[in-house]
Amino acid sequence: MKNITVSVPDEVYRKARIRAAERNTSVSGLVRDLLLQVAEQDERRRHLLETIEAVREANPNFTATDLLSRDELHDRDALRRLEHSHLRGRKR
Repeated sequence: MKNITVSVPDEVYRKARIRAAERNTSVSGLVRDLLLQVAEQDERRRHLLETIEAVREANPNFTATDLLSRDELHDRDALRRLEHSHLRGRKR
């Protein structure tokens, strides 16, 4: 395991100490957890990109137009209805 030194403004350190206390850990623990999350996100991103590439290689002739027409693809009203479907049934 490697040790690192990080310089931060006093106010950032104060807030980090408070957050660490709330989580029953140390500032070092917070930083370690954050760096682990970053590494995991990078690994998930790499895996996702590899999966996308594998799908593309397995389906080289696939295009979005196989599923939607140009008009359907650019149907803004349908997109808005889908994006805001959770609002249906609410009283105004």
